[in-house]
Amino acid sequence: MKKFAFAVLFASIAGVALAQAPAPAQQPAAKPAKSNKPESVKKVAAPTKRQAIEEATPTTEPDPRIKLSEAQLAIARTVYTGEIQCELGEKVSIKPMKREGFFFVSKGVSKFVMHPEESRTGAIRLEDPVRGALWLQLANKSMLMNQKEGKRLADECKSPEQVAYAKNMKPVNLLEPGK
Repeated sequence: MKKFAFAVLFASIAGVALAQAPAPAQQPAAKPAKSNKPESVKKVAAPTKRQAIEEATPTTEPDPRIKLSEAQLAIARTVYTGEIQCELGEKVSIKPMKREGFFFVSKGVSKFVMHPEESRTGAIRLEDPVRGALWLQLANKSMLMNQKEGKRLADECKSPEQVAYAKNMKPVNLLEPGK
């Protein structure tokens, strides 16, 4: 029992002595290697596959093999151009190109060269057959769709003319007879 008490006493004295001993000198942390890049340069995330395709596909000139009819050129004259506001704060830019009837449509990294197509409903349709995009312009709103991916890129897009038209629209009750 004396040996056990002595061992406990010795261990506690050693623990107190270690606790009071000065900590060993710590070496300074290694400095990171300096690079030649200025500190103001931020790292850019690697582009996604879709962004890489969009950036690699030229969008400067329309396909010269596409010939537009007089009806398509008439439709092109009714397309609203400029920065068009959409829902959720999105914007779609539509700019006429040098070649009559063709438009450069962009939303973020998505860029399209579109031309009008005739529709049975009277809606104005701009299509980019290469990328599968569609701009559908109605009297009161427009939308940008990607047919290849099967989704809308922008919805509830309204030019000033479409906003004015939407304000003047009157609701119609299809259930009431005689109207």
